[in-house]
Amino acid sequence: MKKLIMILIAVATLQVSAQDQKRDMKKQRMTSKMDYSPEETAQLKSKKLTLKLDLDTKQQKEVSALYLEQAKLRQSKKEAYLQSKAKEENKTVSKEERFKMANARLDQQIEMKKKMKGILSTEQYEKWDKMSERRSHKGKRHGMRSKNRKEGMPQQKAKQ
Repeated sequence: MKKLIMILIAVATLQVSAQDQKRDMKKQRMTSKMDYSPEETAQLKSKKLTLKLDLDTKQQKEVSALYLEQAKLRQSKKEAYLQSKAKEENKTVSKEERFKMANARLDQQIEMKKKMKGILSTEQYEKWDKMSERRSHKGKRHGMRSKNRKEGMPQQKAKQ
């Protein structure tokens, strides 16, 4: 009985330390992404998109300018958020403020789609749209698997 309890304690300890390590790695990745300037972020994003969609030079310049605009906006919002957080530590966001922020974010996404539609060809736009759709649902994918399993949806067989 004592051995069983010791084994359970060891397993629980390993689990907790693994979760802490995973959390630390996630923080490290986030801080490394934050180190880039808006210009560097825009350049990297536009080059990645060039590789995936085979953009010509004119499209590269337009996409780079679009991403630069987006990165500067994101950085200004981040700085404003950090300043407000420093001033008021326990401030909670009201329902109306959350609605305004969500609405502004969605308006920005709609504007981005319109601009990308003007820059890209129809094939490229369809591919970009699929990529952005996958990216937005990436975090929700795990929850869908467990939901589908409960509903009796066929699952892929694991290779043995």
